[in-house]
Amino acid sequence: MTTGKTTAKQAVKTVVDADERATHKAARHRDAPLIKAGGLLAELGDQPQMIATSVGTALVGLAMKRSDLVRGGLRMLTAHIVATAVKNAIKHSVDRARPEKAIDDGETVFAPGESRDHDLTSFPSGHTAGAVAVARAVSRDVDGAAVPAALIATGIAAAQPLNGKHYLTDLVAGAAVGWVAEALVSTVFDRVAPPIEDAAQTVGVGPTQASTSECVA
Repeated sequence: MTTGKTTAKQAVKTVVDADERATHKAARHRDAPLIKAGGLLAELGDQPQMIATSVGTALVGLAMKRSDLVRGGLRMLTAHIVATAVKNAIKHSVDRARPEKAIDDGETVFAPGESRDHDLTSFPSGHTAGAVAVARAVSRDVDGAAVPAALIATGIAAAQPLNGKHYLTDLVAGAAVGWVAEALVSTVFDRVAPPIEDAAQTVGVGPTQASTSECVA
């Protein structure tokens, strides 16, 4: 048993060390204008922007009487809220120095802890968790949204190590959080939403499903 634990710890350390070397190398040019510009675009994955996008999608759906957009927006918002809650719980139990801090200080930190210092909350990536959750959510309800949403989420995640904001393992953990959170939300959402929509349409309120051809016409 002890040998197994020791081997596991060594394996984890090997992965973490390799991750730190790779991310520090990727972040060497983080002050370059093009990399910084990419970082600004990646801020689309921050919480206020994700919430605004989700709410905006639902509101557009209401205005256009599109139940798919209303449902998609509400699913996006709920998935993001759950992903954010899980991400915060993990961040508040693990201290990890962000790559840019570790590079500047020459010292890495990755251990259990409760720090609220932004520089020590690298694990997991909240931008990635939120972007993956929202991308997965919108792809379930809005036709044609899956590929663009996935590309945007990938871009948001990819910019993090280049800008020294997160390690590669932060991205993996964040993506897992977003994926699982959205899956759990959709399991409940797909049971609750249809009866509510049916009841709303029965009494003559709420949006109706509009096809792509109807929108073009």
